[in-house]
Amino acid sequence: MIMKLSAHYNKASIIISVSVLLISGIIYYIIINHIARQQLDNNLADELEELVAYVNTNRSFPKSDNEDRVSAVRTNLNAFDTKFFNTPFLNVRENENETGRAVAALIKVNGQNYIATIVESSENTEYLIQIILFVTIGLTAVLLSVLVITNRYVLKGLWRPFHYMLAQVKGFNIASANEIKTMESNVDEFNELGDAVTKMSSRVTTDYQGLKTFTENASHEMMTPLAVITSKLDMLIQDETLRSDQLSQITDIYSATNKLARLNQSLLLLVKIDNNLLPETEPLSIQTIIAEKAQQFQELIHNKNIELELTLDTLEINASKYLMDVLINNLFSNAIRHNENGGIIKIAINHKILLFQNSGEQMPLTDITALERFYKGKASEGTGLGLSIMKNICRLYGFELTYSFLNNLHSFQIDFGG
Repeated sequence: MIMKLSAHYNKASIIISVSVLLISGIIYYIIINHIARQQLDNNLADELEELVAYVNTNRSFPKSDNEDRVSAVRTNLNAFDTKFFNTPFLNVRENENETGRAVAALIKVNGQNYIATIVESSENTEYLIQIILFVTIGLTAVLLSVLVITNRYVLKGLWRPFHYMLAQVKGFNIASANEIKTMESNVDEFNELGDAVTKMSSRVTTDYQGLKTFTENASHEMMTPLAVITSKLDMLIQDETLRSDQLSQITDIYSATNKLARLNQSLLLLVKIDNNLLPETEPLSIQTIIAEKAQQFQELIHNKNIELELTLDTLEINASKYLMDVLINNLFSNAIRHNENGGIIKIAINHKILLFQNSGEQMPLTDITALERFYKGKASEGTGLGLSIMKNICRLYGFELTYSFLNNLHSFQIDFGG
């Protein structure tokens, strides 16, 4: 069972404490009971000695008292071992039977053998044992209560530096300049952990900033030569003196250059999404964006003779307009690129859920693999980052993106309610 560390500690300490106290209580009860019985037997042994001394002096047994604790029975036995045993005791004053302890021994009077029995009530002893037992149980309950209160309040203060540091780690953002702060503690392990976390976060932040700077600089530097190459290729393509084989090779180079430029832009976008380096959010109408994108992609949809079905309810969210354009644009591009001639695209908004469905290859994608970076279908000519960008945008705003294959249609669903 998954629980907090303090709960595990409380559970273990309470179980161990209860077990130890229970075993100790049983042993304690046995020892006290044994000592009490031994004391009672010693008292009976002393009374037996007094009885023997009385008989030896007076040559007779003492007269019976009101409690009738001493009795003698004539016997023909010449040998009898003195023994102690439990027996009922008649309380004459209250006229009721009580638990008692007795001693029996062979006494010789005037040449005749008698078995003399002395009985003594053990009610007071048992009452004392019960009192001791109840006191022990009460002390155990108090001890457990103190233990629970101590674990709940004292240990809570002891663990405060750890929880403070845990909150700092949870709120740590590698893209921000804020450092993880720790709280001084009397526990060496917490201080060592705080120092280690602080040093680690500082190293990670420094490495990230260096990598971020390098990536941004490298990407911007790449854009200039790519633009130059594209411009030169545009001029070459327009040259009417080129042979057909040369034009074909230049066209391939032009296509590869454009793909490299798109890849560079996509990687830059992923870096910005991962580090939340994008414009502020604003109220947006998703159905309006979809309607605008449907007009923009109308020519591509018409070229593949695709049937477009729109069922759009009102859906208002707060997000970056730029990112929502990228998200919807990728959904349209994916649905068109991977569709078949004469296929269908269904787009529906129902409450907080946006559903894109398209016909295409009659084989479902692997739910996990389809959203991985650089995943591409067999016939895809994209960069392989479209789905990954969609996933990162949804993760940034807490939207839930899922893929399924329903009714022979590839379905991407976005739950804007999370």
